[in-house]
Amino acid sequence: MTLKNAVTPEARSNARYALAAGFLGWTLDAFDFFVVVFVLSAVAKGFGRSIPAIALTLTVTLAMRPVGAFAFGLLADHYGRRLVLLANVAFFSLMEVMSGLAQSYTQFFLLRLLYGIGMGGNWGVGASLAMESAPPKWRGILSGLLQEGYALGNVLAAIAYYTIFPRWGWRAMFFVGAAPGLVTMLLCLRVQDPQAWQESRTDWTTYRRAIFKNSRLFLYLVALMAAMNFISHGTQDLYPTFLQRQRHLDVNATALITGLSMIGAILGGLMIGHFSDRMGRRRAMVCAELLGMAVVPLWIMATNPPLILLGAFIMQFMVQGAWGVIPAHINELSPPQLRGFFPGFAYQLGVLIASSVGYIEALLGEHFSYSISMGSLAVVVLCLGAVVIAAGPEAKGVPFVRA
Repeated sequence: MTLKNAVTPEARSNARYALAAGFLGWTLDAFDFFVVVFVLSAVAKGFGRSIPAIALTLTVTLAMRPVGAFAFGLLADHYGRRLVLLANVAFFSLMEVMSGLAQSYTQFFLLRLLYGIGMGGNWGVGASLAMESAPPKWRGILSGLLQEGYALGNVLAAIAYYTIFPRWGWRAMFFVGAAPGLVTMLLCLRVQDPQAWQESRTDWTTYRRAIFKNSRLFLYLVALMAAMNFISHGTQDLYPTFLQRQRHLDVNATALITGLSMIGAILGGLMIGHFSDRMGRRRAMVCAELLGMAVVPLWIMATNPPLILLGAFIMQFMVQGAWGVIPAHINELSPPQLRGFFPGFAYQLGVLIASSVGYIEALLGEHFSYSISMGSLAVVVLCLGAVVIAAGPEAKGVPFVRA
């Protein structure tokens, strides 16, 4: 993809490296998170624990993400996006490998907690680096591409589950992310910090005043990201467990359906991100979420594999299509001097608010059924998300650098 609005060949090249670094970092983050989603039952068996107990490690990972977003976001605003992103990727890659070496449930729990700190710091820094480097006219589609690194990580986790897990078990699943982590760190070394960051750097006193001055906007971003994370995690995290426990599908079928649904997610992120450049950020997102509500019955009630696949594909097309607009939308809304901190910290506080959704679904699924648990929650959170998006502001195409 040609980034036509970059001023020089060097700026175009830097924009590509920035997008690639943010994309791969988020892909690796998601890969490790969804590895746990796929192997919940196996890890529970290995440590002699219940599925809800292992699902709790998903909750603690999500709950610790604001800590990482706070720390890495502050550092990125003051010391630059590139080196902070490099340090972040190195940290969570180490936590990923060590998770595969855990010898007890307690060790595994603590490592997933630490991993959550690294995961929380990645998105905000990577998104600000990529969006500040991208030309304004391409922000929507590049936002979709960046965000769908998360969906690609899910696809890669499904492939690993299909190919690695049956032969080498769940521990090997955590080792394969080391190589892409190294590639991401090498890309970070090729990137230059964007001009937008250079222009917006300020002292700590002014920075602190800017945070309090924009507190109402920040609270809205937290509400938006809470709604979006309820939708995303509520429709993804327990879905492989639903396929296995209630639809009685084997490992291969579960991996295939989940992987193909993430192809739908990637296509949705790109297409709806592109539409948001034309029809506006809010309108594109609200349309996607209302269409997601309409597909809930097919998504959760279908019983034969072709219809299950169709429902999963369309649902993730809509859910992740709305998500694809998020990096551009909340970076455009954020004040320039706070762009490393505001989007990432608001995002991860939203994750914290929504972090219980997987645990709640697992408990309700064990007492009632996963279809009742996941279907009813999906309708509620998709409706809530559409209302929050429609009620908020928009700053599509706002310039990040001075003319």
